[in-house]
Amino acid sequence: MYDVSTPDRLIESTRELLWERGYVGTSPRAIQRRAGAGQGSMYHHFSGKPDLALAAIGRTAEEMRAGVEEILGGPGTAVERVSAYLRREREVLRGCPIGRLTQDPDVMADPALRRPVEETFAWLRDRLAAVLAEGRDRGELGAGLDPGPTAATIVAVLQGGYVVARAAGTSEPFHQAVDGVLALLSRP
Repeated sequence: MYDVSTPDRLIESTRELLWERGYVGTSPRAIQRRAGAGQGSMYHHFSGKPDLALAAIGRTAEEMRAGVEEILGGPGTAVERVSAYLRREREVLRGCPIGRLTQDPDVMADPALRRPVEETFAWLRDRLAAVLAEGRDRGELGAGLDPGPTAATIVAVLQGGYVVARAAGTSEPFHQAVDGVLALLSRP
């Protein structure tokens, strides 16, 4: 049986708690309890909560990028790949684990914690823009499509879809937003 290391358990516990409770609601004690690790173990591996949160946010960002790249770098037309990304299985009512961090004032006030969030969204916009430019250049999308602003719109619709779905208590508004942005992309 594979035994997960204490630092990995601490990082995974922090990731889960950040997604559920945000930075302020994630106490060192809650992290230790969920990870099954003592205070000494936590401070042996990490200098404190900000260091552990940075490792957790970084891991979440890396996993998100890898999952997105697998879809956007895969086969199909630009619209098929963007559609596959937007329609992939998600825990809509939990929100985006990176996007939710933007609503956390302590994360946004700390340049080190904010950096992986900013970088992930910048990467996502750039990656989507590249796929859209490829589709435009291949004639799959209209010649007048501007990939940068269109990619920014897709990211904004996706993140807004999470917020509206959470407010409504149902994933339906999220799926409607995805359907709407894809209908706009499919117009001649």
